[in-house]
Amino acid sequence: MSDTPRIAPPRRGPYANTARRKAEIVAAAASVFMRSGYRGGSLREIARDLELSFTSVKHHFPTKEHLLIAVLEEYDSLETEQLNRDIALLGVVDAAIALAVRNLDKPETERLLAVMSAEASSSDHPAHEWFVRRYENIRNSMAAGIRTASEAEAIPFVADADFVASAFVALWDGLQLQWLIDPRFDMIDRLRRGFEAILREGSR
Repeated sequence: MSDTPRIAPPRRGPYANTARRKAEIVAAAASVFMRSGYRGGSLREIARDLELSFTSVKHHFPTKEHLLIAVLEEYDSLETEQLNRDIALLGVVDAAIALAVRNLDKPETERLLAVMSAEASSSDHPAHEWFVRRYENIRNSMAAGIRTASEAEAIPFVADADFVASAFVALWDGLQLQWLIDPRFDMIDRLRRGFEAILREGSR
């Protein structure tokens, strides 16, 4: 797949205004959810931050649930696509490291996902199923990359790729959280060393 950016045709008239307004609302909602959490934030708070009417926000996003999913999709979809491309090009370990390095430049985005994933651990949270699917997709992508690398003998043979993938994700989330709390924490070095240790364990 080509890495050439996909450039959408320019929007004109009311469509451009609608798209721009939606993007502004999503960005404001991300700030509010990061600051107050999903349950603590509100559409009225988002409207106040943008100096918009409550009705205007509701016009674009009828419920807070609609807006939450829009926020999550905006901040995660491109990252997941990039991870899948990098796994095919670089292998699973280098792909994960490359994504972690890119994440160093956007701590607020990663903090938002950390806050939302913790809240969504409750089964009645509106983003619960979204996060279930997100983690399934990430584990499946990493497991597929591990199997491919194992079969190509690029890494030691791994008998249980699903276990190794879940251990990778657990390590990644844990180290990233420590970095979000203390930016002096060297996440990248520990991430690579941890991945290598998990692969050694998985190859026994």
